[in-house]
Amino acid sequence: MSKQAPIKPADNNSNMQNPNRGTPGTNRQYDQNQGNRGKDMNPNRK
Repeated sequence: MSKQAPIKPADNNSNMQNPNRGTPGTNRQYDQNQGNRGKDMNPNRK
């Protein structure tokens, strides 16, 4: 079990726009901002 860093409200604006492409980890604030976007954009979903 890895310990995650706390989400800092001061970093929200920059983190929500930063997917961290090319790195092994993900940005939790970016993931939460995207929500169900991938599921909604799936053309196989009715």
